[in-house]
Amino acid sequence: MAQALGEDLLLPSELQDDSSSLGSDSEISGSSPYRQADRYGFIGGNSAELGLGQPPADLIRQREMKWVEMTLHWEKTMSRRYKKELAVAPGDPQWMETIGRDLHRQFPLHEMFVSPQGHGQQGLLQVLKAYTLYRPEQGYCQAQGPVAAVLLMHLPPEEAFWCLVQICEVYLPGYYGPHMEAVQLDAEVFMALLRRLLPRVYKHLQQVGVGPLLYLPEWFLCLFTRSLPFPIVLRIWDAFLSEGAKVLFRAGLTLMRLALGTVEQRTACPGLLETLGALRTIPPTQLQEEVFMSQVHNVALSERDLQREIRIQLAQLPKSSPGPVPLPQARLPGAQAIFESQQLAGMRGGAKPEIPRIVVQPPEEPNPPRRKPQTRGKTFHGLLIRARGPPIEGPSRSHRGSASFLDTRF
Repeated sequence: MAQALGEDLLLPSELQDDSSSLGSDSEISGSSPYRQADRYGFIGGNSAELGLGQPPADLIRQREMKWVEMTLHWEKTMSRRYKKELAVAPGDPQWMETIGRDLHRQFPLHEMFVSPQGHGQQGLLQVLKAYTLYRPEQGYCQAQGPVAAVLLMHLPPEEAFWCLVQICEVYLPGYYGPHMEAVQLDAEVFMALLRRLLPRVYKHLQQVGVGPLLYLPEWFLCLFTRSLPFPIVLRIWDAFLSEGAKVLFRAGLTLMRLALGTVEQRTACPGLLETLGALRTIPPTQLQEEVFMSQVHNVALSERDLQREIRIQLAQLPKSSPGPVPLPQARLPGAQAIFESQQLAGMRGGAKPEIPRIVVQPPEEPNPPRRKPQTRGKTFHGLLIRARGPPIEGPSRSHRGSASFLDTRF
């Protein structure tokens, strides 16, 4: 534990610069947009990335397949519902206005989202609108924007939508609803873990008055898309979709150690503003992809530790707290637990369990032209086969206004 979350930091001379492809906030203050896109599609990225070209197509496809396989277990009826109802139905005017105001804020210097009429912003509008129709009692949360945008960078709108549903309802239930009750609970859990694993950092935050809700929503709700270089964001997403929410806590604890782990760093932050600034401006030399992810995985926090702390903090919540009581048991720890839960639900409903698999048909060999083709109008695409239990229904929630405490953050 001491080795994983100690005071010592790696020296800058041991690291290399990897500051390209930062999230939305860093892009807004970046250089001229009339520059070449880096390998992740960000215009004006690091020059070291510009010469590398696009990531190998097979690696991109592997990530897409991995994300889909870890999040989606759908049936044909769900696909029909999206195409015939959610994608074509008009959205609630209140939500459509709010979503429309937020579209240009999502990765404004990524080539996919530069144009308001481009497929990126239009696909994002479609996905976010579909979620407000799918869960009208929850509506739209601003933090869903960057999450859906990253999904659209890798998946078509329909698959991106169902992945967003899984993230909102299975991986992080209670995060994106009107009360955000699970975020408030996880903020208390994070502080308790910080007090146990990084006591000096915890003491400093208490002294300067920096509470967890001043930084944690941007980290956890947006899945670090606004806080870390994009290569690290993708690696965190890989781990998060596989292992669950404990990855977010590990990454947050790692950022705390990198920003405030030494006496010199804490001395340089005598007040609230300086401390928040240090959390938002960790030097790029400390955010190297391989080194950072190694530190994240080495944090001494198991799923059992996290669940124990959640139970402790849940019992300490005041009974008079407004809004619904958090239901942490609805959050499943990663892809394997989610799949097993949905398979069990299918068995209870009489459905035969099926192992999820992705079947991709190879392209047909070109045939010589025929007078009477038998396959007119048909195309051959990859087939996505999934077994899925009944959708997880959340408690009914009142329709909330478009403003939230996140309005000042994004």
